[in-house]
Amino acid sequence: MTELKPKVSIIGAGSVGMRYAYALMMSGLARKIVILDIDKKRVEGEVMDLSHGAPYISPVEVAAGDYPDIKDSDLVVITAGKKQIPGQTRLELAKDNVQLYRKIIPEVMRYAKESIILVVTNPVDVLSYAAYKLSGKPASEVIGSGTVLDTARFRFLLASHCRIDPHNVHAYILGEHGDSEFPIWSSAMIGGILFKDYCRICREEANCNHDEELGDIFLEVRDSAYKIIERKGETSYGIGLALVRITQAIIHDENAILPVSYLVKDYYGINGVYLSLPAVLNKQGVRETLKVEFDEKEERQLKDSGEAIKKVIKDIGLL
Repeated sequence: MTELKPKVSIIGAGSVGMRYAYALMMSGLARKIVILDIDKKRVEGEVMDLSHGAPYISPVEVAAGDYPDIKDSDLVVITAGKKQIPGQTRLELAKDNVQLYRKIIPEVMRYAKESIILVVTNPVDVLSYAAYKLSGKPASEVIGSGTVLDTARFRFLLASHCRIDPHNVHAYILGEHGDSEFPIWSSAMIGGILFKDYCRICREEANCNHDEELGDIFLEVRDSAYKIIERKGETSYGIGLALVRITQAIIHDENAILPVSYLVKDYYGINGVYLSLPAVLNKQGVRETLKVEFDEKEERQLKDSGEAIKKVIKDIGLL
C-alpha cells in the first residue's frame, strides 16, 4: 500500500506533541500524521479524538503507531522527554533525556533514516547535538526547534510595545534556547526601518523610557516559559505553532529563514555545538546559516552562549 505524503511522525504525545499534532492537522500540510508514545492507550484516545474532526478540515490520516509505522516519513519530530522537576539541575535533566535519546534515535534510524529529524526536547541545543551524534546523519538533516518560539515572543512583545502588526516586526533571539539567549537589537527592524531609528520617530517617544522598556521586553521573552509554567504547568500552544512553521518551511521546500538550532561551524570562532542562528530551511533541512554582523556585545553573548552549551555537552560525555 502506498503511503500518503507528506508524512510526519511525532514521537511523544505529551502536551507539546499533541498541540503540534492538532495545529499540524489544521494546517493541511501533512496527508498522514503518525503519533508514538510509551503510553499507547492514551495515544489511541488522542488519535480518536483528533480524527473525529476529519469532516471539517483538509484530508489527513492520523494514526497511533509504533516505530515501524514511521517508515517513509518526510519529517520525524521528537517531543518526548522528561520535564525538569523542582530542584533538578539543567545538567541532570540533560543527562536523563540523552539516555532517552539513546533508545529513540536508533529506532528512528532503523525505520526512517532518510527523514529530516526535528528535535524539540529540552534542553533542545544539547539534545539536537545528541541526536546528530547518535544518528550519524549529516548535520543539515538534524535540526532543533531552537529559538523560533523565543523569536515569536520577541516580535509579539515588540509589536505590542509599538502598536504594530507583529508580521511587520523583523527581529531575532539567537544563541541558546535558554538563559544565555540574547536579542539582536542592532539589526531589529520595523517596516524596513531599523528599530533604533523607528524609536526616534515613534509618536510615543516622549513617554517612553527607551532602554528600560526594551530591557524589560527581553526579560519578558527570556522568562516567559517560567511564568507560563508557574500559571498553567506547561507551555505548549506557542511551541506547537512554531513547529508548524518549521514544518511548513521543510515540507514546502521554502528556503525560509528561521532561527533553528543547527551545528555551528567556524562562526565567529565557534565550532561543534548546536546554536540558533538564522538558517535557510528547505526539504533537505538546513541549506546554510547566514553570517550576521553583530555588534561587540552581541558577538560576546553568542560566544558565551556557545560555551554554556559546550560545557553541558562535555559534562554529559558527548564531546
